[in-house]
Amino acid sequence: MTEHFQQRLETIIREQELLIAKTNTPIADYNGIVRRYQHPVITRKHVPISWRYDLDPRTNPLFIERIGINTTLNAGAIKWKDRYLLMVRVEGVDRKSFFAIAESPNGIDQFCFWPRPVSLPDLSPAETNIYDIRLTEHEDGWIYGIFCSERQHPDAAPGDLTAAFASSGIVRTKDFIHWERLPNIQACSQQRNVVLHPEFVQGRYAFYTRPQDNFILAGKGEGIGWALVDDIRNPVIRSETIINNRHYHTIKELKNGEGPPPIKTSRGWLHLAHGVRGCASGLRYVLYVYLTSLEDPSVLIAEPGGYLLAPENEERTGDVSNVLFSNGWIADEDGTLYIYYASSDTRMHVAVSSTDRLLDYCLHTPRDGFRSAESVRQINELIDKNNAFLEQYA
Repeated sequence: MTEHFQQRLETIIREQELLIAKTNTPIADYNGIVRRYQHPVITRKHVPISWRYDLDPRTNPLFIERIGINTTLNAGAIKWKDRYLLMVRVEGVDRKSFFAIAESPNGIDQFCFWPRPVSLPDLSPAETNIYDIRLTEHEDGWIYGIFCSERQHPDAAPGDLTAAFASSGIVRTKDFIHWERLPNIQACSQQRNVVLHPEFVQGRYAFYTRPQDNFILAGKGEGIGWALVDDIRNPVIRSETIINNRHYHTIKELKNGEGPPPIKTSRGWLHLAHGVRGCASGLRYVLYVYLTSLEDPSVLIAEPGGYLLAPENEERTGDVSNVLFSNGWIADEDGTLYIYYASSDTRMHVAVSSTDRLLDYCLHTPRDGFRSAESVRQINELIDKNNAFLEQYA
């Protein structure tokens, strides 16, 4: 082993150890709803060195990175054996994604990848890419992962290497080591943002869907759908009901989709979703919340106007800029809520709130009035309320 090789190896190991050990602190700016943290929780530099470098000086004397990592993003999340687990989408420089599990003792920092990436059963040679898994601990005793299974569109014109087809894959596990793969969900449209509800509904498995006319655009798809399936081992979606609609000139005019599985609270099922609109710089992704009924999770009962989180500062730039996306959150026993989100398809962050705060936000924040005049009316109503309060105590 040459001195140069040894120095490079020691330097990279030390840099990664310092990165993983770095303490994450909340930023000062706080709106009373969610608090962001200073550092990303997972970046491509967190990916184990042994996954990227050949550490044998005989076959890699120049210490070159052999397998490059582009981004770490869009992680499913779950609390398991008192550890905070993120099932991260890791994308290589070759554009192919895979899943890898990173764990933290506190949910805020010290995320460290497990020794190997996740090896899911490979059932289809046509499947090119997998990504954006949602983890659901279901009352049937399994932990399910629903993810996008992408392949080249079977009806692509000759020479068209961009047309893609998305369906939703299903895996399940009880230990995050051994995975059983079930058939992909069958639906009448492309589906790449499907989420499994944590409980049976009317004795059936319930899914949040997003019907799309093609791989990118919702087209006639009206928003986030709701579907019931008799047998998850033969998952066929025969009909969908839209429970959260797209709207003109809002944060979700182009498309919207369910994020992680909803959280059961005393007032209803709490949902986190993403909304997409077009702008001069391309597609803008933000996060928003809504609430559905405990008795019937397909019934919307509250939705604040606008977004909960949008890209800020360095979050705005990256592999695909101006994007926030979340498909994982964890509600702790004390009500603390950890929201894991990716910025610009590049890195993972955490924001912290509580179920009580998000319920208050959902139930007492004005809905979108869909017109400028209504926005002004809501502000004036708040001003009048505040003036009356201040006069009372003057």
